[in-house]
Amino acid sequence: MTLGTRKLVIIGLVGLIVLAANIMVVAAWLNNMGVVELAGQIRHEFLTGTAITILVALLILLVGPPRGDRRGLIGRCSVCGHRSLGGRYCSDCGSRL
Repeated sequence: MTLGTRKLVIIGLVGLIVLAANIMVVAAWLNNMGVVELAGQIRHEFLTGTAITILVALLILLVGPPRGDRRGLIGRCSVCGHRSLGGRYCSDCGSRL
């Protein structure tokens, strides 16, 4: 983690803490601006039970393709899918892990 990334994380955490400490002020401001009514109108109009079900199903189906990545000692071959413990080459097909 670089120094710039650490700074961004710290700034984000401080902003989150300040926002959480003033949540009632932020909620009142959003209510005065009309965002709460707009969100309620959008929810009633567009977020029906069917739409939510379809969105959840699509999020479940959106998975990445299986990769030949290594997690710890167990590796999976990207060619044949065989699991191997340690080593740099697959014991079944001989491809590099």
